[in-house]
Order: sequence, then structure tokens, then C-alpha cells
Amino acid sequence: MSIGLLISGGLGVVILKKMVEHNYKLCFIMTDKNSTDIIELASKYNIDLFVGNPRNSSCDLFIKNRSIDILISVNYLFIIKSNLITLPKKIAFNIHGSLLPKYRGRTPHVWAIINNEKITGITAHLIEEGCDTGKIIEQLKVQINEKDTGADILNKYSELYFPMIESIIEKVKIDKVVAVPQNNKNATYFGKRTPDDGKISWSWQRERIKNWIRAQAYPYPGAFGFIEKNKVVIDEIENSDIGFNSEMSDGLIIEDFPHVIVKTPNGCVVLNKIRTGKEFCIKGKCFHG
Repeated sequence: MSIGLLISGGLGVVILKKMVEHNYKLCFIMTDKNSTDIIELASKYNIDLFVGNPRNSSCDLFIKNRSIDILISVNYLFIIKSNLITLPKKIAFNIHGSLLPKYRGRTPHVWAIINNEKITGITAHLIEEGCDTGKIIEQLKVQINEKDTGADILNKYSELYFPMIESIIEKVKIDKVVAVPQNNKNATYFGKRTPDDGKISWSWQRERIKNWIRAQAYPYPGAFGFIEKNKVVIDEIENSDIGFNSEMSDGLIIEDFPHVIVKTPNGCVVLNKIRTGKEFCIKGKCFHG
């Protein structure tokens, strides 16, 4: 089976290495300019490579006269159009980081943690021009533990993607792929996130703040607040039993030594892990912004 890969980021690197290790016939790779590890590996393995956004016919010359059986998309950054979807003779499929039809869109594992989900997963689905709307081929569930970060969930995913790809390729070989339509009535969609979207609202309940923080914890850009003009990125908090007056401002720093303790509407939290080159302001100052 001849294969084309659409891959980006760390997950893309994992899949590329596994595909090469297992001697799959890779005819080409398409990726984005920031996926430098993939670009370097394509050169190392001597695999044809296209770098950049494939839309607006920019990849037409690259794919012209290519013949592949399977097109596989993993963590690919760009919308896939019909010129690529119709390229393979057998199947074009994507692996998405949620249990579709829930959490269509970008960074679904991050949104799942933010929304206090206990279960997430990965879904292999046929590629069509809609966003994560294609028929479902396979799904695997993944548990979200109480302290799991976004990076933790991706690590769990990284162990599941390649076995799922192998399973589907074997089904393609014997024409045993079964694709089931998604129930669009149950679909949810979440959009792209940027580093600036990590701002914490200290008026939230502390349970939401905790999920917000762990979903975006290191090595992600992180959730953050401001003390005066100083940005403080926070990677881990836990609940505190320290008392407070409900009339105190949300975000108030109640204690700053030996641990920083901050007031929220339904209880205080201890900031266990932070990223800042500056000392915290003295007790009595507030987070804001």
C-alpha cells in the first residue's frame, strides 16, 4: 500500500518514525513550516516533502501524477480540500483527538479538560471538506485523570495513534473498512486557541480555574494572570482550607509565604507551580486582567 502523510507537530513526528520503522511505503509528506523535526526527518529518510498551506491550488504541482492508495492525516494544521481528498485510490482518513462528534475543531483534548470531562479519546474518520465531520471508522476511549494536563493526554494519545493506523491499513487491504455516519445532532465544536486565550478570570469557581490551568500547563504556553503589570504563568494549583471574607476581591493574594494563596468565589487556592522571573507582590495585592 502506497501512502501519503499529512502531519504536523510532535504527534506527526511519532507517526512518521513509526511508519518508517515498520517499512510502510511513504510516497510523500506534507507539513507546516514550523514542524522542523518532520522536515529534517523527511530529508533524512529521502521522502518527497511539501511544506506550507496546501489550499488555493498551491500543492497541485506537488501532487500532480502521484498515485497513492491511502492518505493519512495526523495533527495536520491545514484544512484539506478535494484535490487531496480524492487523490488516494482507496481511502483518505484523519485521526482526531476526541470522541467525535463531540469536540470537533482545534485542541480538543485541551477543551475536554477545561470542560471537566472524565473521558476523551481518539477517532479515525473519513476526510471530507467539513471540519471533522466524516464517517467514523474507529474510536478509542482515554481516561482523563484528576491531575492530567493537556500534555499528559497527548502522551496517552501518542501510544494509540499508530496502532489505530495499522488496524485501518490492514482493513483497507482486505476491503473490510466500515464507516459509520456521525450524529450531527450531538456534535460540538471548539475553535483555535492562542497563547493570549490563557487568561484566568479569578471570578470563576476554583474548580474551573484548576481545569483551566492544568489543561494549558507546561510545555504549553500556560494559563496566566497579572499582578500590576507583571504576567504570572501558573502551571498547577490545589485547594486551600484557609478562611476568607466573601467581600474580599476575587484574585486577592491572601498569603505570599511560604506559599501564594489566592481567593476565588468558592474557596482559596495554593499556587504550586508558577513561571515568572519576578517576585510576587506583597500580601494584599490582587491578580487582575
